[in-house]
Amino acid sequence: MMNLYSGTTDPFSHRCRIVLYEKGMDFQVIDVDLFNKPEDIAVINPYNRVPVLVERELILYEPNIINEYIDERFPHPQLMPADPIMRARARQLLSTMEREIFAYIEPLEKNAKTADKARTEIRNRLTELAPMFSKQKFMLGDEFSMLDVAIAPLLWRLDHYGIDLPKTAAPLMKYAERIFSRQGFIDALTPSEKVMRK
Repeated sequence: MMNLYSGTTDPFSHRCRIVLYEKGMDFQVIDVDLFNKPEDIAVINPYNRVPVLVERELILYEPNIINEYIDERFPHPQLMPADPIMRARARQLLSTMEREIFAYIEPLEKNAKTADKARTEIRNRLTELAPMFSKQKFMLGDEFSMLDVAIAPLLWRLDHYGIDLPKTAAPLMKYAERIFSRQGFIDALTPSEKVMRK
């Protein structure tokens, strides 16, 4: 049995929950209060952060690594492209998104002094992505993939983070609604996350 230690409001834990529910497999989510973490999180993850996946003697604690492991271990439905070239492109894009978009989530979560700059950066990057969705359903074309999983928790939290997108981002918001209507996404939401969106 897989156990996922997951923050109830953490967007990175949310990614892992989406993958687990998309796969429809047997697992247990252990909710972690981010403001009052149990000591065993620091024992299993030297960085004392969630998400953490524990399966027998295997312990993983980076969301992208956790998700790729789940995808390879339970290949249906496949969330990373089967073709090595497309898979490398997907990883490259994921890495770019980590640096240019997701790196700004922490200042928003912590309400740091740099939160306004973070909001602007995220708004600009997402607005640049928007035109892509007038031509295709998902990030990599017609198939839902790990890239969609990665960005979905951020799109769900735009209101919560106080990020207003311009009208030109309408295709992105239609894309977001497509993801939000997926059963795997709906099932992965915690009660605390459900109220984040107006």
